[in-house]
Amino acid sequence: MRSSAPHLHAATTFNDLVDWGDQSEMIDGQSHSSGRLLFKGPNNQPETGIWVCTPGRWRLSIPRDEFCHFVAGRAVYTSDVGEVIEVASGTAVMFPAGWTGECNVIDTIRNIYMLA
Repeated sequence: MRSSAPHLHAATTFNDLVDWGDQSEMIDGQSHSSGRLLFKGPNNQPETGIWVCTPGRWRLSIPRDEFCHFVAGRAVYTSDVGEVIEVASGTAVMFPAGWTGECNVIDTIRNIYMLA
C-alpha cells in the first residue's frame, strides 16, 4: 500500500542511504554523495529527500527551485555574482532555479531538500 504522506523518522540521522556517486565538475578534492529519495512526483516534480556529501569543492548549477535545510556539517556556497552563503546545522537556504556558483564542503553535510 502506498503511503498517503511519504515520511522518514529521524531524518537527521537516518543511515539507510543509497550511493549517489562522485560529484561532477570537481575543482578540488573528490566529494561523494549518498542519499535517500523520499518522494518524486510526475515528471520528477516535486522531489524531496536526504542528501549527504563529503568534503570537496565543485561547480554547481541549480536547474529548478531548491529548498535546503542543512542538519549537519559545514559548507560554503559562493554564487557567480559573489554572494557567500555559509551553511551549518540549522541553516535553511532557498536556491532559485538558475543559481550558479561553487560549493565547498568543509565537513560532511546532510541536507533535507525539496526540488520544485
